[in-house]
Amino acid sequence: MARAQQTRVDYRGLADFRYEIRRFLNFSEQVARAAGIEPHQHQALLAIKGLASGRRATVGLMAERLQIQHHSAVELSLRLEAKGLIRRRHGSPDRREVLLSLSSRGERVLRELSLSHRAELRAAGPALLGALAAIVRASAQRGHSARAARRGANHTKEK
Repeated sequence: MARAQQTRVDYRGLADFRYEIRRFLNFSEQVARAAGIEPHQHQALLAIKGLASGRRATVGLMAERLQIQHHSAVELSLRLEAKGLIRRRHGSPDRREVLLSLSSRGERVLRELSLSHRAELRAAGPALLGALAAIVRASAQRGHSARAARRGANHTKEK
């Protein structure tokens, strides 16, 4: 019985968390389109701008950050360049490497989108964090129950 209830809690928690993520992503997609770019283009701009210092923004890294195929990242970078949102240049000494950087227009678009995203996260954040916390609590309780059961079984064997 307890295990069945735990499973329901897990499903509910996962469903709530997925719902909150989807709500935020839906907001993000709508705001990007209202700014005249596609959601993947917004994600690409953010991936380029948000790199840790010392990391070079390449097409390969953008593919990794967006979880897309390399050839898709190449096409995406070409579309972003055509819109005037990024600059592409060949690396040196490896001319096959393509380095990406935001143009001033790309910086401006990303800044506006990021401000609206921060405001939305301030509003939606508590629900998202609450859903995540419920999943973590349920997982921790399940782990604690499993450890206690193993300790009890080991204690019984020792007697």
